[in-house]
Amino acid sequence: MHKVSSFDPLEFHMNDVTGFLSHLGDIPTVSDPDVVRRRSRDMSTTFSPIIRRDAADKVADLIVKPRDQADVIRVARAAALTRMPLMMRGAGTCNLGQGVPLRGGAIVDMSALSTVLWTRNATVRAQAGARLVAIDEATRPTGWELRMHSSTKRAATVGGYIGGGHAGIGSCTWGILRDRGNILGLQMVSVEAEPKVYEVRGSDVNLAHHAYGTNGIITEVEMPLAPAWPWVETVANFPGFMVAARFAYALAAADGLVKKLISIDEWPNWDYMTAMRPFGREGHSMVRSMVAQQGIEAFRALVAEFGGEITVEAAEGEGPYHAPLWEFGWGHARLQVNKTQPNIVNNIGLYLDPDLLGAVERSQRRFKDLGGMHLEVKRYDGRIAFQGSPYYQFEDEAQVAEVIRGMAEDGAMVANNHTYFVKENGMKAMSGRDAAFKRQMDPHNLMNPGKMDLDDAGELAAASGGSSGLDLPTTGWQYGQHTQAQVMAEAQASTPPQLQG
Repeated sequence: MHKVSSFDPLEFHMNDVTGFLSHLGDIPTVSDPDVVRRRSRDMSTTFSPIIRRDAADKVADLIVKPRDQADVIRVARAAALTRMPLMMRGAGTCNLGQGVPLRGGAIVDMSALSTVLWTRNATVRAQAGARLVAIDEATRPTGWELRMHSSTKRAATVGGYIGGGHAGIGSCTWGILRDRGNILGLQMVSVEAEPKVYEVRGSDVNLAHHAYGTNGIITEVEMPLAPAWPWVETVANFPGFMVAARFAYALAAADGLVKKLISIDEWPNWDYMTAMRPFGREGHSMVRSMVAQQGIEAFRALVAEFGGEITVEAAEGEGPYHAPLWEFGWGHARLQVNKTQPNIVNNIGLYLDPDLLGAVERSQRRFKDLGGMHLEVKRYDGRIAFQGSPYYQFEDEAQVAEVIRGMAEDGAMVANNHTYFVKENGMKAMSGRDAAFKRQMDPHNLMNPGKMDLDDAGELAAASGGSSGLDLPTTGWQYGQHTQAQVMAEAQASTPPQLQG
C-alpha cells in the first residue's frame, strides 16, 4: 500500500509540463494563459468573496481534453510518471471551490466524454461529461428522468455533480445524493503508472461522491431514475415568513403530493430577483414549488389552508419569468439575487427535525434586521430538513463568523461554504476508509492536491498559500441515522473497498 505523499511548498508551480506533454501523444491541450486562468475558476468566486480572495493566485499550467476513456488512462499514466497534479473539470458550475487548482497542474476537461450509454429498468448510465439536461432529454421519452439535479442542470455534467454536488431539485422527495440508492455505480480510473479501471458500487460510491475529484477519475456514472411527471411550476405568497415556512413543511410532509422543488424566500429576497417581482406581494414571503399535475388541486387547497395566494401556475419551463422555475432555487437563487445585489452572501445551515420550525423561527427573529431568510426543503437522513440562511450584504469574515455562530446557537448544523477544502467544508462525512480509498486510487497525491490530504488545517492552509475561510466557526454536518451495515463498515474504517476491476 502506497502512502499519500506530503506536499513540499518549494515544489509549488514547479510542475513538469514538458515531460507531461511528452506522454500525451495527440490528446488535445490548451496552454493559452488567458484561457487557462479563466478555466482555473468556478462559480465559487462569485458565491464567496472569501474564496475569491483566497483563490486569486491559484492557476493551472494547462488544460488537457481527453476524447475517450483511452485518453483518460493515458492522462492518468502521464500524470503519475511526471507527478503532474490533475484538476478534474466538467462545466465548472460548482460553488464551493471544487474547481480551483491549488498547486497548478493540468485541468482535465471531461466534456468530450458526453455519451448517454444506456437506459433500462429505470436506470441510466452515462459518461462523466454528459450534461444533466442531456440525460433527461435521453430518458424522458421513455417516461423517466433523473431523480434530482442541480439548478445548473443546463450546463452541469453528471461527473461534476457527483464529484462536487450534494442535493438539488428533487431532494425534497428523494433526499441527498449520499442517501443509499441515489448513486448506483461509478467507473473510475486510478492515477498511477499503470492505471486501473474499477467499478465502484453500493455504499462505496460515497467515497468518491463530494470528494472534489481528489480520489480517482470518474469516467462513467450509473443513476436511478424517477417517473417523468408533467410538472406544474407554482409561485405562492404568504402573509408572514413563518406562515410560509409552515406551509412548506406541510407540503414536504404530504406524501401523497408528488413534488420536486420547495424554495422559501422571505421579503425582500424575492424582490431582488427581477423576474419574480411581478409575482410577489410586498412584505409577503414567497414559496416557489414544482408539483406533479395530478396533485395540483390538492396543492391549491393546501395553499388556501395557510392563507396563501397562488400567482403563477405554469408547465415546467413555460412560466412568465422566462426560465425554468428550478433556476430560481438552490444555488441559482443566489445568482438571481446577485444580479441586482452583487454583495449579498449566504451560509449553508441545516435545520433538521425534530425542532426544525423552532430553529428556523429563532434564526428568522435573530437576523430580521440583517437580511431575509432563504431556505430550500429537502430530505436528509430520512427526515425533513430546511437548508439555508439569511441573505445579507457581506462586510468581512468577522460578520460571516457571527452569522454562523448565531445559526448554530439557534439549532442549525452549519457547513463552511467559504473554504475550498473537503473536510473543512463539513458536508462530507470522512473516515479512515476515505483515506484508504484515496491511497488506493491516487497513491502519489496528484488528484486536486491540497484539497484533502493533510490532517492539520493550519498546515493545510500554509501549504496552499493561506485560506481565511478555514477560520470560520462552522460545525459541519452529522449523519446520524446509521444502519447496521454502516456501523460495521465504520468498524473497518481503514480497510479499502473491494473494487471490481
